[in-house]
Amino acid sequence: MSENKALTANSPIGEWLAHPVGGGLVRGLLAQSGAAEETLAPIKGLPLQQLMALSQGQLPQSVVDDLVRSANGGVIPEETESGAWAERVTPGRFAGKTAIVTGAASGIGRATASRIAREGGRVVATDVSAAKLEEFAASLPDADVVAVAGDITRQDVVDQIVAAAGGRIDALANVAGINDDFSPLAETSDEIWDKVMAVNLNGPFKLTRAVLPVMVAAGRGAVVNVASEAGLRGNASGNAYTTSKHAVVGMTKSAAFMYGPAGIRINAVAPGGVATGIPFPPHVSEAGQARLQPFQAQIPTVATAEQLAASITFLLSDDGVNVNGVILASDGGWSAQ
Repeated sequence: MSENKALTANSPIGEWLAHPVGGGLVRGLLAQSGAAEETLAPIKGLPLQQLMALSQGQLPQSVVDDLVRSANGGVIPEETESGAWAERVTPGRFAGKTAIVTGAASGIGRATASRIAREGGRVVATDVSAAKLEEFAASLPDADVVAVAGDITRQDVVDQIVAAAGGRIDALANVAGINDDFSPLAETSDEIWDKVMAVNLNGPFKLTRAVLPVMVAAGRGAVVNVASEAGLRGNASGNAYTTSKHAVVGMTKSAAFMYGPAGIRINAVAPGGVATGIPFPPHVSEAGQARLQPFQAQIPTVATAEQLAASITFLLSDDGVNVNGVILASDGGWSAQ
């Protein structure tokens, strides 16, 4: 690439590495953290800014800003149009509609709730983190966002969420989820199994069960469950997570079949690698990780939360009018391997 082209926070990491000045800066940052350049291979197409999400809070915005300044003679240049994907909001796509989004305080859930709100929808945003949820709502002062903090595995919280919708529910995005510890079945503890099943499966089951009568009465509605590439194959994660996401796929297909005639569309997205920074449990199975690593290394690319939100909102919106019972692999082509 041209040595004169300005590097910004939204320039792809691959461009930074190829730049005579930017490449040295990024490699220096990696060296400070003890990471190898090879770890960036799956995310070269992502903007530098995404390193913040991937760092799980360890990399502050000031570090990214300092890199940009250092690559541009001490100034932060204006963002310019690039060939990289950029979110493009469709004004009014959710106008007059109410959508419930779980896991809305961060990652894919936040990106999904934000896009629906910015496209005119009323969003009931729910998450276990009240502080982060309030911060999200405050970030969209002109939008119609109702925050409901709580654990979706509890029926009383599910009841609060449905009540907050106020009698109209056009869409539900079951995004909230947690990772497992990569353990194979013989190593999987009751604690990991029960916790993963509760959040990844029981929560979406209870909330979907609660909203379906409202949708059926209205003769319309759309549900999108976030499954995973681990819901399509056995070599993407540990036993508990893989089982939970396969179950989400089954729940999606069964519900789509049962409620399609009532005007309800129920689909799922199966993400691959996503730059959300969701933490793993503190103790990851060494045996499981060693077995999975060669296959996880084949992930063709890592997506941003906004890219997953684009897939989810397509299925939730009227643009997905003829799509029901589909498991959409939004994984950069991983499932084609």
